[in-house]
Amino acid sequence: MATITSAGVGSGLDLESIINATLQAEDQPKLQAFNEKDANLNIELSAIGAVTSSLSAFQDVVEKLADIENFNQRSAVVTQPTSGDLISVSATSDATAGNFSVEVLQLAQGSRAVSADGVYADSTDVVSASGGNLTFGAGAKSFTVAIDPGATLEEVREAINDASDNFGVSVNIINTGGATPSSKLVFTSDETGTGNDLTVTADNAEFDAISTTAFGGGAGGLSIAAGDAAQDAIIEVDGITINSDTNTFKDSIQDITITALKESEAGETAQLKVDVDKESVETLVNEFISAFNNVVGTIDYHTEAGAALNGDSTMRSLSSGLVRTLSSSISGAGGYETIYDIGLGLSKDGTLEKDSLVRSLTDALTENYDDVGVLFAGADGIASQFEGFLDNYLEADGALQFRQDDINADLRKLEKDVANHQYRMEQLEITLREKYSALDVLIAQMQSSSSYLQSQLASLPGFTSGSS
Repeated sequence: MATITSAGVGSGLDLESIINATLQAEDQPKLQAFNEKDANLNIELSAIGAVTSSLSAFQDVVEKLADIENFNQRSAVVTQPTSGDLISVSATSDATAGNFSVEVLQLAQGSRAVSADGVYADSTDVVSASGGNLTFGAGAKSFTVAIDPGATLEEVREAINDASDNFGVSVNIINTGGATPSSKLVFTSDETGTGNDLTVTADNAEFDAISTTAFGGGAGGLSIAAGDAAQDAIIEVDGITINSDTNTFKDSIQDITITALKESEAGETAQLKVDVDKESVETLVNEFISAFNNVVGTIDYHTEAGAALNGDSTMRSLSSGLVRTLSSSISGAGGYETIYDIGLGLSKDGTLEKDSLVRSLTDALTENYDDVGVLFAGADGIASQFEGFLDNYLEADGALQFRQDDINADLRKLEKDVANHQYRMEQLEITLREKYSALDVLIAQMQSSSSYLQSQLASLPGFTSGSS
């Protein structure tokens, strides 16, 4: 039997158009439904993701509010004199509030030792023909440097400065010039504090000129002037003198560290005020308000008429739960039972705002700072209440994750449905082509038979074609 490679070739009929039209009539409505469902699922998934993201950001702020240490911070405010900054200050959470006057009488310094005039004329002068060891000490610290035989003044300087265990001794060469030029070594130690003067000793008398103690005993050629000796820093706090071997005074006022920056001029003082850090708490509460309102706004946007989550029961439950948790009554916070008692309130659109009808947040922090901390960060405080509530939605088995998993499962099922539909369409096309191919062959045969009969009839005597 004859075969047809393209529908309609044998019969001359436009069977390809008939097949394509049939396939499109079956395919297009399904594809449109699939595409609409895919778009709706992805929009819904995106909306759930947006709500989850805003809720996670809110959770981060809640975790900070739940940490009582954030309510134990202390602020140390320094009013400096007109001549410039005298001190810097830091305070631990245990510092007691108070006001103090601080004067810097003296800054700590390390010692400075200088070799004598005329010992060396130039930095290329040899210090020791045989070499040896120089040992440096200041306070409890020390290090030793080996000096090569024939080392010059410059090479000695480099050896000391480059020593890997050098605790803070720097060496320079001062060239005096003039008619009788002289090169002098200047040693500077950064080990501060009274009694921590630099010492330099050697195991060879050739180094006596650059030692504070001679090899054979007695004074060496290296000396420390009275004004170059190591010294303590000294401050007065409310008239009480305090010494420190560095410029840092830790716990001179208990749980407060003061660093002296410069000496006072003409008895001037810096004024120090230590208090609870109300400003950082207000900043944290502002973050809480902003994050809460972001969640409310995100939910409202995705549940409005025509939006992906309009009428969604999970969103309704989340919204009501947020307000219910926010309104929780807390015990043990003095006169503050809810956040509405510390200057916060809910507006008509459900957002959180500062409200001073009862009292302002600043007033609450000023009047009963510790109670505000308990209200938020207590064992059953607002933050703790929110942590439990948010876990129900954000944990791996929470409501929002369940919704995302459910939507993703629908998307995977949709992919299978699309694949199955494509397979059915392929089978339908095969079936249609088989049917129309048979029809095409049949019509072609009929047309061939008709042509043959017409030719046979035309050859009979007296036959007249109907077209003549």
